[in-house]
Amino acid sequence: MSTVFNFTFVPWFRSVAPYIHQHRDKTFVVAIAGEAIAAGKLQHIAQDLALIKSMGVKIVLVHGFRPQVNEQLQAKGHEPKYFNGMRITDSVALDCAQEAAGQLRYEIEAAFSQGLPNTPMAGATVRMISGNFITARPVGIVDGVDFQHSGLVRKVDSAGIRRALDFGAMVLLSPFGFSPTGEAFNLTMEDVATSVATEIQADKLIFLTEVPGIRMNPLEPESEDNPIDTELPLFAAEKLLEELPAPQKPTDIAFYLRHCVQACKAGVERSHILPFAVDGSLLLEVYVHDGIGTMVIDEKLESVREASSDDVGGISQLIEPFEKDGTLVKRSRTEIERDAHLYTVIEHDGVIFACAALYPYPEAKTAEMAALTVSPLSQGQGDGEKVLKRIEQRARAAGLESIFVLTTRTMHWFIKRGFQPVDPDWLPDARKRKYNWDRRSQVLVKKLVN
Repeated sequence: MSTVFNFTFVPWFRSVAPYIHQHRDKTFVVAIAGEAIAAGKLQHIAQDLALIKSMGVKIVLVHGFRPQVNEQLQAKGHEPKYFNGMRITDSVALDCAQEAAGQLRYEIEAAFSQGLPNTPMAGATVRMISGNFITARPVGIVDGVDFQHSGLVRKVDSAGIRRALDFGAMVLLSPFGFSPTGEAFNLTMEDVATSVATEIQADKLIFLTEVPGIRMNPLEPESEDNPIDTELPLFAAEKLLEELPAPQKPTDIAFYLRHCVQACKAGVERSHILPFAVDGSLLLEVYVHDGIGTMVIDEKLESVREASSDDVGGISQLIEPFEKDGTLVKRSRTEIERDAHLYTVIEHDGVIFACAALYPYPEAKTAEMAALTVSPLSQGQGDGEKVLKRIEQRARAAGLESIFVLTTRTMHWFIKRGFQPVDPDWLPDARKRKYNWDRRSQVLVKKLVN
């Protein structure tokens, strides 16, 4: 049992360690929908946030309170009123919002207090600071509708929030703001979180919501053939928003997406939509390669590029398991360091997930593609094809007419991508002299079309 545990725990811990390192000293704004608290998820969310904070992440927590305010209104025999998806806050609704905010802040602070007993974070001390960090302005009258005490964020005390974070505290914000004259306004969680993330230039804006994310085909029904799109470039998110109707309720596709787009356009590198229904979704999104929800990014985090000497360690670590099982010919670290400039890599969040080298034989107008490797964490996502495409581009740019590979186990993969088997005698003389006849590798060639 212990051995099995070791074989599962060690690779897992190694896979998450780069993300622990990468996120240290970064700032996340985490917005929790009131529905998550109403569904009884607060305790587990608090544990996960405390765990993330313990790994060096600075956290601003913004809570919503839509269902709590509606419950208070209904208890008073008062119907909630909305227009274009925004609450109309009359004096009764304002009282209910203040009461709900006070109760939720009490529950949230209690969840982080007393050292989180009987949890993975038992004994942890999480200090929370909240205050009047938000200055608000009234929504006013829109299309003839008076929104009364509903407001929008006018100003964020970003310096005050940063001081609290640097002090080591978690900052807690309610969707409330006050005008310079002290008038209270009911805000939306989404507006507060987006404004704060923008003003403090947070590294991540995370919405923990009732929706699982944005699907590959967002207008089609949920199904296994229509999975969550885990990485949505900003341009694609903007295009999608143009095609969608204006959102009226939180479960509408555009409801959270528009705030993600707004944040990314204002300089927040990554914004996320996660389902609170999945236990540990925050941890899965932050510390697992592909996450669980949808991440909107200003540019592709995954970059295909030529390697440098700084990548030698990452390349060695990536190909080592495949050398051990005989899939790849063993290369020493010295060889990789010497040939680093010949490698193409795919890097994602500072971690190398795929690589290949191009060894040219100019006299024969061909080159060998060697050490093509894709991490098990990202296999099946097209990384092999991306590296192959870049290798082909490099070969064409060098004036070569073909590329070839030697393989013992992946022949069919290459044949599907335009390679043809040839006799080893086809190899350039310099490569033929190094051919290992005992290994009996298949030689496959692909002609390059310019």
